[in-house]
Amino acid sequence: MIVEEIMSRNLITLLPTDKIKQAVVLMNKYHVRHIPVVDKEYTLLGIVSDRDIKDAAPSIFAQDHEFEEFEKPVHKIMTKNVIVAYPLDFVEEISFTFYENKISCLPIIRKGKLVGLVTKTDILNTLVQLTGAHQPGSQIEVKVPNVAGKLSEVTKLLSDHHLNILSVLVYPYKQDDTYRTIVFRIETLNPTKAIYTLVEHGYEVLRPHITDVIR
Repeated sequence: MIVEEIMSRNLITLLPTDKIKQAVVLMNKYHVRHIPVVDKEYTLLGIVSDRDIKDAAPSIFAQDHEFEEFEKPVHKIMTKNVIVAYPLDFVEEISFTFYENKISCLPIIRKGKLVGLVTKTDILNTLVQLTGAHQPGSQIEVKVPNVAGKLSEVTKLLSDHHLNILSVLVYPYKQDDTYRTIVFRIETLNPTKAIYTLVEHGYEVLRPHITDVIR
């Protein structure tokens, strides 16, 4: 899955000369936490977050004249060195960008122009779709040797027994790096048949245990 499939295109933006108070109004109206700052050609200049505004806001004990901070232009408080991504980037790659840089929002640009926005919520929604967690089904974790062809073997075994696979994930088996854990989400609310099939063919099912399923 690539970024342009999940990014928001209906963007709320600010010009660098817009006032901070306008950013506050837009965030409250549209329930957003980040607003890109662009020029009239939609070139990305920076981004304003709710944290930027909180940092610029005067204390509740401030004098009235100190609230003039909200009359200043947003370019005074915006983040200028913005981390960006591109429409054809893979979602997995930008997920790591979010994780590595501890950010909550990622502007998407094409030829220097802002074309979209991805947030942590978008990433979470995509994870749910990729794992099939939003669909009725059962999850099975299988331990397999870390050698070529094992994924196709187990997949074919389930398919031959008419078990429809909704999603597949593979990650290291922590106790022994010569093995991998394959996580299947299958289209059934009763995984007993799948578990028995795997065990009968010599595979170790880590979760769920068959005793947990049939009791």
